[in-house]
Amino acid sequence: MKSLLLLVLISICWADHLSDNYTLDHDRVIHLQAENGPRLLVEAEQAKVFSHRGGNVTLPCKFYRDPTAFGSGIHKIRIKWTKLTSDYLKEVDVFVSMGYHKKTYGGYQGRVFLKGGSDNDASLVITDLTLEDYGRYKCEVIEGLEDDTAVVALDLQGVVFPYFPRLGRYNLNFHEAQQACLDQDAVIASFDQLYDAWRGGLDWCNAGWLSDGSVQYPITKPREPCGGQNTVPGVRNYGFWDKDKSRYDVFCFTSNFNGRFYYLIHPTKLTYDEAVQACLNDGAQIAKVGQIFAAWKLLGYDRCDAGWLADGSVRYPISRPRRRCSPTEAAVRFAGFPDKKHKLYGVYCFRAYN
Repeated sequence: MKSLLLLVLISICWADHLSDNYTLDHDRVIHLQAENGPRLLVEAEQAKVFSHRGGNVTLPCKFYRDPTAFGSGIHKIRIKWTKLTSDYLKEVDVFVSMGYHKKTYGGYQGRVFLKGGSDNDASLVITDLTLEDYGRYKCEVIEGLEDDTAVVALDLQGVVFPYFPRLGRYNLNFHEAQQACLDQDAVIASFDQLYDAWRGGLDWCNAGWLSDGSVQYPITKPREPCGGQNTVPGVRNYGFWDKDKSRYDVFCFTSNFNGRFYYLIHPTKLTYDEAVQACLNDGAQIAKVGQIFAAWKLLGYDRCDAGWLADGSVRYPISRPRRRCSPTEAAVRFAGFPDKKHKLYGVYCFRAYN
């Protein structure tokens, strides 16, 4: 274990002969003073990396060791990557490597591997990113009795949207909220994602669940029904509530999709069942709420025609505000949950790419 007296001298220099030092990236030399100090140091060159669903990303991590303490071999080094839960109370195993032995866990199987750019490179590559991959990851390097860690955050490009079902507002417990987001091609949003959305202008006066089990809502324009007119803008926090009994809305998060989102040109307006079948006849499926938000936010999709979506709601995306089409703001407009037998609307479809 690390000594209580930590003395690390890190110097960067240029040299022609580096045989007595540990070298990486050709020119950078790390000097570890082993006497009464750490013999193993782990660093992440970036605290946060960005990508999107379906993309690939490298979580950076490198380690520096004192060769006089461990010898020249590295076969005893163990590299372990875990994902931290939003409350930091648990860790989920992702990948472990020790010499030629490697093991991948859960949904990461077949999608992760060590970059291996140099002998001291413990960086992890994640391919075909999913919405669930968002979060903080811990890189841990162990050699003998020495170990050290570094934490890297993986952020995804995407959009946060508030959601409630046909039953109406404040009808979801935490577990139902999680499933509601999944049903709409999304996941329940984290506080950081909601905070970023608030900074981007999201204003919503109904409280919703977040992934850590808290209930919050973002206000950019303070007003009486939403915490008071004289309060400051911010993310209002209701605190933590019973996940089984308490009922609120939910904030969902989604990212880029691999497919085509479109409004189906059809000669007549459709009932809900006719809308579902029309998309199937076109080689697609009726679109989900997460897909209309992703198309609007990430692709700039704009259409002033109200259309059915998979959850039975009717919405339309406006990225260019104009008269009769969300004149005051760019938004996904919500027309409610009409009677499914009403033959009054078109339909938005989604065709996935293989």
